[in-house]
Amino acid sequence: MHRSQDARVCPECGSDRVVFDSSRSESLCARCGSVLKESMIDTTQEWRAFDDDQRSKRVRTGAVLTPTKHDQGITTEIGKGKGELFKVSSKKRAQYYRLTKWHKRLIKSRDRNLSFALSELQRLISYLHLSRAIHEKVARLYQQAVNKGLVRGRSTESIINALLYTTCREEGAPRTLDEISKASGINKKDIGKTYRYIARKLKIRILPAKAQDYVPRFGSLLNLSERVQVKAVEILDDAAKHDVTSGKGPIGVAAAALYIAAVLVGEKRTQREVADMIGVTEVTIRNRYKEMVEALGIKDEVEEKEKE
Repeated sequence: MHRSQDARVCPECGSDRVVFDSSRSESLCARCGSVLKESMIDTTQEWRAFDDDQRSKRVRTGAVLTPTKHDQGITTEIGKGKGELFKVSSKKRAQYYRLTKWHKRLIKSRDRNLSFALSELQRLISYLHLSRAIHEKVARLYQQAVNKGLVRGRSTESIINALLYTTCREEGAPRTLDEISKASGINKKDIGKTYRYIARKLKIRILPAKAQDYVPRFGSLLNLSERVQVKAVEILDDAAKHDVTSGKGPIGVAAAALYIAAVLVGEKRTQREVADMIGVTEVTIRNRYKEMVEALGIKDEVEEKEKE
C-alpha cells in the first residue's frame, strides 16, 4: 500500500490522506477507511519472470477462464489442507469438516455431471494425444448438450466419445471409432449411434473424412519418414483424380497409399505390419493397393521395388 500522488479529499471526513491499496486495487482514506474507488486498473510495469517461483510472486492476474473445467476455473471451495486445523479447537475442527461435507452436497447436479464428464474428457485427450483446441471445443459442445437436455437418459461417456469423434474430424485430426472405443472402453456401435443423434440435435454437419488427413498419424505410427508421407499424399491426390478412392473407406485407402509410398521410397513395410498397426485387414490393403497401382499405371514399378 502506498500514498496516492493526487490531492483528492475524502468526502466522508475531509482528510487528504488518500492511499492506494495495490493488493485490492482500491483507493481509500487512511483516516476513516472509506473506499473512494474500487476495481482500479494497475498501469504500472509488468515484471518479467524467469522461473515458476518468480512468476507466482509477480503475477497480478488469476488463471484464464477455460471451458475444460465445469466452473470455468473460477469457483472456490473449502480448502483440503489439514495443516491449519491443528491450530484450532476440536469443536472448530468438527465444524470445518461439516462445512466441507455440506459444501460438496450443495453442488448442483449439473455441475457434478460436468465435473465427471470433463475429467473423463481430460483422460481421453491425454490418451489420444490431442490438442488443446480440440479439448476446449469438445468441452463447449458438451456444455451445449447439457443445456439442451440431450444428456438426460444417456451415458455420459458415450456422449463425450461421440463429440470427441466429431470434433477430431472437424479439426482435421481424425481418430477412428476403434481407437476411441479402445481408449474409452465404450462399444463403437454405441459411440456411432450417439454420434448420429448428437450431430442431428446440435446441427453439426460433418463432411466425410479424407484419407489424406490420416496420413501424418499413420505414418508416425509406422515410423515412416516425411518423404514417404508426402509421397503417400501425392498418390492419394492422383488416385482421387482417377476416381479410385470414391466410396472407399478413408482408413483403408490411406493405409494402402502409405504401403505403396514406403515401397517406392525404399522404406518397405509388409502389408501385415501396416494392417496390424493401423487396425485394418490385409485383404482391405491388398484390394485398395491393386486398384490404386493399376489406375495410376505404377503396377510394374511397385512390383519391381517389392522384389528388391
